[in-house]
Amino acid sequence: MNCIIIEDEPLARAEMETLIVGVSDLELLETFSNVPAAQLYLKDHQVDLIFLDIEMPLVSGIEFAESLPKEVLVIFTTSYPQYALKSYELEAIDYLLKPIRKVRLAKAIEKAKLYHHLLANDQQKNILASSTTEFMMIKADRKFHKVMYADVKFIEGLKDYVVLHTQYQKLITAMNLKTIHLKIPHSIFHRVGKSYVVNVNYIASFDHHTVYLGEDEIPLGEVYKEAFFERFGVNVKN
Repeated sequence: MNCIIIEDEPLARAEMETLIVGVSDLELLETFSNVPAAQLYLKDHQVDLIFLDIEMPLVSGIEFAESLPKEVLVIFTTSYPQYALKSYELEAIDYLLKPIRKVRLAKAIEKAKLYHHLLANDQQKNILASSTTEFMMIKADRKFHKVMYADVKFIEGLKDYVVLHTQYQKLITAMNLKTIHLKIPHSIFHRVGKSYVVNVNYIASFDHHTVYLGEDEIPLGEVYKEAFFERFGVNVKN
């Protein structure tokens, strides 16, 4: 399980980093002094847990938390007790008042790990897939649908859901794009952006910005471009 820290005070940020490393095995990806910097990072990176200060310049922690999808967990870290009620409304994992004690932080992290595990299990129940078969079973509209890999043109991530665009229909199920991408064969499917996975057999052409699947045009993310070009033996600089 990974995490980031968003804290505008340098000393508090450094102290938080030391505490997290000292009481847990979380993978600390990055630390940020403001929300906009973290938002740019989140566009291209999957983050499980955010340690989030509240009163910060530019964008407050509360405003930022309101915009996050439910699979991104939040532990508020603040000097102000008056936001506690709002944190419960936002379903934050915990609300830690500074100065933060090691024991209290450890309990909050264990709670986050438990919730993360339960959330992952709930998402995985909606897909039964194996790279050794030619199909996956997707739960949508209260039914399980047998979906042949060969029929899926591309998969689109929409916050807490994914949409399977097949030759015959669209199926919507509750899970994130990362979960479904891990369970389908990468020999057939390739991730081309934060919100898209495509079936390579449907690719008609591509350029530096777009992948064309017949009438469907899929944006090619900058972070994913090099690996995508390499797959087809094309120099990204061409």
